[in-house]
Amino acid sequence: MQRIHIIGGGLAGFTAAITAAESGAPVTVHEAHHTLGGRARTTEEGPYLTNEGPHALYRRGPHRTWLDRRNLLGPTTAVPPLEATRLRFRHRSVLRRTPPLALLRLSRRSAARVPADLDFRTWATAQAGEEGARLAAHYAAVALFHHDPGSLSAAFVQERLHRAGALPPEARYPIGGWAQIIDRMASRAWNLGVRIETATRIDTADLDALARTGPVVVATSLDAARTLLRDPTLTWASGRTALIDLALRTRRGDAFAVSDLDAPGWIERFTAQDDSLAPAGEQLLQGQFPIAPDESRSAGTARAEELLDLGYPGWRERTVWRREALATGRTGAVDHPGTTWRDRPAIDRGNGVYLAGDQVAAPGLLSEVSFNSGIEAALLALRATENHTTTDHTTTATSSPASTSRTPLDLKRA
Repeated sequence: MQRIHIIGGGLAGFTAAITAAESGAPVTVHEAHHTLGGRARTTEEGPYLTNEGPHALYRRGPHRTWLDRRNLLGPTTAVPPLEATRLRFRHRSVLRRTPPLALLRLSRRSAARVPADLDFRTWATAQAGEEGARLAAHYAAVALFHHDPGSLSAAFVQERLHRAGALPPEARYPIGGWAQIIDRMASRAWNLGVRIETATRIDTADLDALARTGPVVVATSLDAARTLLRDPTLTWASGRTALIDLALRTRRGDAFAVSDLDAPGWIERFTAQDDSLAPAGEQLLQGQFPIAPDESRSAGTARAEELLDLGYPGWRERTVWRREALATGRTGAVDHPGTTWRDRPAIDRGNGVYLAGDQVAAPGLLSEVSFNSGIEAALLALRATENHTTTDHTTTATSSPASTSRTPLDLKRA
């Protein structure tokens, strides 16, 4: 069989690599960085383990079952019942213990018959009134990372609202951060014979050379893929989000999470479900605050601090570590009215090149898009190798002199 090349060592890349290798194909993963994981990388900031923005696996998501069947999921945890009672809502500048009734009613509705060609604000207003629509849109931002959820496709937003508001909660959290899953996936790939090359930055000339030796799956961000494939059509809308990470000295009575219903925003105490993320006596908070294209990161940070004042009294004096970032186009696809996931950039780019990631034509919620597209890209690549006459092509991939091929034990987190 031809060798299948995977460009990108994140969730989509390793899903594709494992799928292809399980069918017996020779596979090489090319990762530009020295460490694996992409946006699923868990960073060690001193004693704190943080992801790039809040991360969670959703219980009904397809990749949870796929990972679990291969013993790749590892230990996960849910929000403890007592902590779940400490979810708070900012509504009309006041911290409340219960969500408005209109929000509850909308979150219970399935997205099965919600139109995709209508914006969520218009559709939800007809169901629950103008204020109910606004509150539901802001709450759904926890799974959207977008500054104006009401302007997006009604079907798209409602699916995320329904799953984010499910009871019991769907969210599950890998203990120790998402890098634990990536480490297990890398080990699984290695045991299947996948060659993993880190510090291998592929350019357009390298891509052309690789494509002559076998199918190529580009499992990078859409921006990187657009440059690599020299294809200006590889564009799709995403969010722009201010991220904040905080370590606070523990105080009894702090909220588990605070949802901002006055504007899109969410802050969560991740050590409530996984105390390994911070030292004893401290708690790790991560927040996301979508901002408009013309807003500064400081505007999102200011909103974060307002929410902290309400849900975490005395947080300034208790802060022992803080980090801020801006995520632009790195929070997954959003679908505008009249579009669905089928309208996003196609996985099959022709000439043996395939696309995987969280902004391409695959269904799912956030990271589920990466997972589904990774599997589809691998299956298409396998089909291409089956139709190929190996006598006309080589199956040996050559790596850049600057690259390094390592065992999973060598692939340490940064």
